Amino acid sequence: MLIKDKHTGFIHPSSSEITSQSLYLQRRQWLRLAAAGGVAAAGGAVWAQGKAVEGLAPMASVKSAVAGAMTMEPLTPYTDARSYNNYYEFGLEKEDPARNAPSLKTRPWTVKVEGLVNKPKTFGIEELLKLSPMEERIYRLRCVEGWSMVIPWIGYSLSKLLAQVEPQGSARYVEFVTLADDKQMPGLKSRVLDWPYTEGLRLDEAMHPLTLLAFGMYGNELPKQNGAPLRLVVPWKYGFKSAKSIVTIRLTEKEPGTAWNKAARNEYGFYSNVNPGVPHPRWSQETERRIGEGGLFAKRHKTLLFNGYEAQVGQLYAGMDLKKNF
Repeated sequence: MLIKDKHTGFIHPSSSEITSQSLYLQRRQWLRLAAAGGVAAAGGAVWAQGKAVEGLAPMASVKSAVAGAMTMEPLTPYTDARSYNNYYEFGLEKEDPARNAPSLKTRPWTVKVEGLVNKPKTFGIEELLKLSPMEERIYRLRCVEGWSMVIPWIGYSLSKLLAQVEPQGSARYVEFVTLADDKQMPGLKSRVLDWPYTEGLRLDEAMHPLTLLAFGMYGNELPKQNGAPLRLVVPWKYGFKSAKSIVTIRLTEKEPGTAWNKAARNEYGFYSNVNPGVPHPRWSQETERRIGEGGLFAKRHKTLLFNGYEAQVGQLYAGMDLKKNF
């Protein structure tokens, strides 16, 4: 269902090194996750390397040493994480990406890194996979619509890739451009956004060690509906900032336009940091519903400033008015 905003006239969709797993998982959660298609070691352990799930290749990873990269919260069941998505290139409903994304071809795949860099380069996906050791990071992901998940991602800090191209002194922002192929992506027929989907970060945000270039989740490569073959994960920002299926990374001096900010500037700010004190014009951000803990009437969680990562990233915004720079 679509809702027309009476103030903007914009049409919106409705919000509808390997470690023994037994040391970390409670039996109930282990059984739940195993039934969902993966065997995990939570609370700082890496996922055991088992057989592929749904044809997805297993990915070896090591425990991340980045501060804040792990949480002890219960993981979202894999079946929910792979089937409840916002990925409008494949449809507006939460179930559409899982249904329509199998058409996406993720090989061959290249990512062009350009703009204000000394060494612009086009990377093949296999080169990116070998660029740095893969780490497991268990991040909370919070959606602006009021729901959240806890997902074990696999990847490495985006800064590892940016260091390869040597950002110039004048570079202040990083723009991300995602794939837009109407032969593979039926959602491009909609007018919800100006395609291709674009996102952006300040350079210091992009270089922060928590900003993850992700290639996998739950011990395997990314499902197509979750942003294969590579995506961004910025855990202290609302989920739409974490661009999926990236094809171009561009360093700029000026703040880049981003898809949702261009579509509805009063609702989706450039920063989009998770902030319970700044409500969306159409709903509160004070609480959130954790996917996998029940339906619409399940107990809600209190939303945390910066999604709980304030100790790690709060200094990035020292002196800023977080209501003005929302």
